[in-house]
Amino acid sequence: MQLTPEHEQIRDTLKRFIAEKINPHVDTWEAAEIFPAHQVFKGLGDLGLLGLTKPVEYGGMGLDYSYSMLMAETMGLVNCGAIPMAVGVQTDMCTPALARFGGDELKRDYLAPAIAGDMVGCIGVSEPGAGSDVAGIKSHARKDGDDYVITGQKMWITNSLQADWMCMLVNTGEGAIHKNKSLIIVPMRDGPNGKLTPGISVAQKIKKIGMHASDTGLIYFDEVRVPQRNLIGAEGQGFIYQMQQFQEERLWAAANAITGLDVAIRETIEYTRQRKMFGSTLLDQQWVQFKLVELQTEVEALRALTWTACERYVAGDDVLQWASMAKLKAGRLTREVADTCLQFWGGMGFTWDNRVSRLYRDGRLGSIGGGADEVMMGIIAKTMGMAKRSAA
Repeated sequence: MQLTPEHEQIRDTLKRFIAEKINPHVDTWEAAEIFPAHQVFKGLGDLGLLGLTKPVEYGGMGLDYSYSMLMAETMGLVNCGAIPMAVGVQTDMCTPALARFGGDELKRDYLAPAIAGDMVGCIGVSEPGAGSDVAGIKSHARKDGDDYVITGQKMWITNSLQADWMCMLVNTGEGAIHKNKSLIIVPMRDGPNGKLTPGISVAQKIKKIGMHASDTGLIYFDEVRVPQRNLIGAEGQGFIYQMQQFQEERLWAAANAITGLDVAIRETIEYTRQRKMFGSTLLDQQWVQFKLVELQTEVEALRALTWTACERYVAGDDVLQWASMAKLKAGRLTREVADTCLQFWGGMGFTWDNRVSRLYRDGRLGSIGGGADEVMMGIIAKTMGMAKRSAA
């Protein structure tokens, strides 16, 4: 896909922000197992980077999806995976359906502040018994007067310990599992860093093997009252809306992986060029050269696949198959690159603060979050006509 001077200008702006406002603090935030989301998001919002593809009437820039992909790829320059993931949740996971199907009042109350960086959002889909199986969620909302009353649990929710609102998928009916779900905006707090909404409780801050700077929670909802006007689009269409959001989430995830893989390979080349063994350097070994060449070739193949999917998406095509392929490839390739590069770093690769060891920990989520590899393969098999599609 041909990038324009406007693409490059946005990339340069984001590079400077990462170098000046994020990377100097990454190690501190990783150790604290949380980063100041409101502070970082406000900085990105002031630069217009949280609403690149969102409607201009709500503070966005109204650009096509290639700009979001460019941002995702550039965020790979952050020295950890947690903060790019948190930003991606804000820009491409909890806001697409709101921007596309939400009413004007709802967008002014939640989308506009998210674009400005004044509010932090999160996406509430996964539950203790329903991760990749979205249709299996148990959280439900019943109507009472002008409100929905929501009860249930959401787990593995990125940004949830700091979020001001959640785009929550809940059951709002008793019909077919693909037609009884709705997306509802649930206020989480009474203001930035304020008290939790009555009925909402943080059951657990989840301690993870990677993505440490990202806060991840198990959240309980006990008879939480939410105005029915917070419904996104039509009732019963939440599953469809969420599947559409997943396409952007998976494209974003694939694009975000690319730069981190480039960096890992490049830093491994430099390290192996300096590492002496048996009278030469490790990089002098043909096996090391060939393996790094092979990995870089795979990264370029991922880049081509991902940007081709983006080009088709911008053109209005259904990219379910392409986005699923890109996400599958990104997750698996991240595991391979991180493991191989760590091996070439030897004992240094097994140290905690090494960039490659951090990729090894953070990158493992790529084959799980946003739909596991096996789910991606199931989707691809259906789009290739090899497996039956679920009844709608």
